[in-house]
Amino acid sequence: MPVSAATVGGWGWAQTVALIVPIIAALAALFLWALTQRAGRRERRSKAFASALASVEAYAEMPYRIRRRPDNVRARHELTEQISTIQADIAWHQAWLELEAPTVSDPYRTLVSVTRSQAGVQMRDAWLLDPIRRDSEVNLGIAYPREQVDAARGECLTAMCKALRLLWTR
Repeated sequence: MPVSAATVGGWGWAQTVALIVPIIAALAALFLWALTQRAGRRERRSKAFASALASVEAYAEMPYRIRRRPDNVRARHELTEQISTIQADIAWHQAWLELEAPTVSDPYRTLVSVTRSQAGVQMRDAWLLDPIRRDSEVNLGIAYPREQVDAARGECLTAMCKALRLLWTR
């Protein structure tokens, strides 16, 4: 029987294909797994960033809630509890960002500082005003200024978007 180049030493194309196909399949599965993991990390990070921004937004909205408070001790207690909860949440997010997204930590810290400064004064002023007594007073008619908060929020959001893109290209 003549010997061909394809079967020299008992090794033929069938054996080569049988060896290469599982390797290619394993590499493809590994690549898809890595893409899935990266997408999952990006989604988790996006949600964490959104939650961090929501905490600051809740703090920025407190002057309105204080201004619209009912006139009773329980309402005042609930509002101060909410403020404490929001501050604890902001602190948690700051710590998380320092550990998991250091490039976002400083812009977030700036956003928190600016928000506390601007909304803090507004909260103090809101506490000094008489509580709402009629439904017609619920619409305050004016908005509290937020230019500083909005500018810092924009900078923080830009840093978060960059961090998400960096995660994708790693």
